[in-house]
Formats: sequence, structure tokens, C-alpha cells
Amino acid sequence: MYIPQTNDLRFHFFRPIPPITCLEGDNAAMIAVVQRVTRAGVTVEDPPYNACIGGGFCVLLGVENGDEASDAEWMANKLAHLRIFRDSQDKMNVSLTDNGGEILLISQFTLAGDCSKGNRPSFIHAATPEIAETLVNAVGNLLQEQHSIPVKRGKFGAMMQIDLVNDGPVTVVIQRD
Repeated sequence: MYIPQTNDLRFHFFRPIPPITCLEGDNAAMIAVVQRVTRAGVTVEDPPYNACIGGGFCVLLGVENGDEASDAEWMANKLAHLRIFRDSQDKMNVSLTDNGGEILLISQFTLAGDCSKGNRPSFIHAATPEIAETLVNAVGNLLQEQHSIPVKRGKFGAMMQIDLVNDGPVTVVIQRD
């Protein structure tokens, strides 16, 4: 019987694993969970706040370490042109820019949670609140200014109650590679 040695390259589980070097921006991936809705709203108890939309998208947006303005621009463009509304032949072929829908944009840092080890998520990949708030606002502003899409927002860092009617249901996850 053959017993593999640690230097035997035929057995990959004995190969040394090279160290992983993570540069700023590596593995960063702004994440959006997009739900097609007939209506959606957000409520905050303290201080009192609410916002609601009719038909469109409820977007939960997570920002990770290394995300930057170019990622916000990419995400806003993707959301504006995402074709998940029905056309006259009942195919998903219509975007928000085509149908005049709205967006409820909610910051959701827990999307950056890593659940691969243990039973409690690690949030070490989530961007700092200052960076995340800036980039979430950038996505909202770009949607309004460059794509003329009405955007209502949640309150950054607040405990929010979200109420929505998912249309379809249609839910997609967008993450830039």
C-alpha cells in the first residue's frame, strides 16, 4: 500500500497552500437583493420615519470593504436597466426605465455576512458605516440623476420594518464579480 508523502504533488491535499494576499478592493462585491414589488414601504419607530413606493423594486444593498464609487455607478446602471418586468408577451423584458417604476433602497450590511464557519455570521467584510452610507447614497443619487428613477430610502443604521408585496414573486441577487 502506498502512503503519500507531504511533498508528493499527486495528492493535492498534501500540497502547501500559498498565503492569500488581499489587496484593498480584492473580493469586494457590492451585493443587491432585488425584489419586484407591487408596493413596498419602510418604517422606523425612533425617530419616526416612513417611506413607500408603488410598483418597482425593493432593493436591499450591502456594501463590502473595497467597494468604491465605480461599483456604485455599475450597480445603479444595472438596477436601472434590469429587465424583470413583463412585456406584452408575458416575458421578462421590461426595465424600470421603460415602465416608470420606483425603487425603495435600503442599506443592508448583513448581506456581507459570512456564514461559512460557525453558526453566527461574521461581518468583517462589511464596509465601515461611513463608506457604506456614502456608497448607498451614491447609488440612490445616480438612479435619480442619471436614470430619472424615483428613489425612496430607508434610514441608514436604523432598525427598520419593511413591508412589501413581492410581484411574481421575482427576486434576484446582483453581485459584481
